[in-house]
Amino acid sequence: MTTPSGAGLAPSTATIEHGDLQRSAELLGRVNAIFGQRVIGQEALRTALVSTLLAGGHILLESVPGLAKTTAAQTLASSVSGTFHRIQCTPDLMPNDIVGTQIFNYATGQFSTQLGPVHANLVLLDEINRSSAKTQSAMLEAMQEKQTSIGGEVFPLPTPFMVLATQNPIEEEGTYVLPEAQMDRFLVKEVLTYPTPTEEISVLDGISSGSFEAPLRSDPISLDDVVLLQHLAAQVYVDASIKQYIVAIVNTTRGGGPRPLPKFSQHVRVGASPRGAIALMRVAQAHALQQGRTYVVPDDVKALSHSVLRHRLVRTYDALANNVAPEALIDAVFAAVPAP
Repeated sequence: MTTPSGAGLAPSTATIEHGDLQRSAELLGRVNAIFGQRVIGQEALRTALVSTLLAGGHILLESVPGLAKTTAAQTLASSVSGTFHRIQCTPDLMPNDIVGTQIFNYATGQFSTQLGPVHANLVLLDEINRSSAKTQSAMLEAMQEKQTSIGGEVFPLPTPFMVLATQNPIEEEGTYVLPEAQMDRFLVKEVLTYPTPTEEISVLDGISSGSFEAPLRSDPISLDDVVLLQHLAAQVYVDASIKQYIVAIVNTTRGGGPRPLPKFSQHVRVGASPRGAIALMRVAQAHALQQGRTYVVPDDVKALSHSVLRHRLVRTYDALANNVAPEALIDAVFAAVPAP
């Protein structure tokens, strides 16, 4: 447990009982142990995945091939005893290939419904930008509504439900770039980096020894446990001053806020929407719970600020031409807004 930097932000009466807090620490410890057994390094990825799961959102992963995106998704599914489906996106992938379809049975003369691979607890959409806009739209509708419609009949998606979409930033030929409005549907966008040389040696050692294929040393948690953790994360107390802090940050990305940044509009033409403020709060609650706290402090808001906001800022052509990173813009916003 870390020492909070804003102890005065705690509620007067606990919103989460001590026994539930201990239970959440034990469950999260098991998830982290399984993740650490199968994935070397990538601590930021683990934190982003677990935070997204606790917040009940979806995550977009961006990196070059070979940085354990698929392995991390499979490991997360294994740690929560959830069903896992992987969908390889291609230009000829159709919405029915994801959602499901009706099949006519000539023997009975009736239609039967075959559910698509989206009907799983965790769904990996590999290279989402390779699928057509129509297919992307069908998938994003399932993410938003938590249900699919096949032949006029509605089929709810399982609970919990989480989408992990990946995209390769290198090869742009033959891809369909996600529009900003669809990118905004993802709670978090995590950009993966290369492992350190020490971590890469550990990967090779794990491959040589076969430890990655060994049985899990920790017991996975149940889907009911995941629902409990999501419920506890939603109960984490957010003080009014923290909410004002989040709103000030979001407004600063739009060129306003208590301390507007001069010439910020030269770099950002569209700032974060209210959905960005909601995402900051939900992810901060999830991060606080992982730290063993029942209330949010400013450090929780800052912890995953890049992941929550980097895909919600639409940069100007000048910023793109000058290669101004969205992370640098986010850091400037946080530096300008005083923390409570």
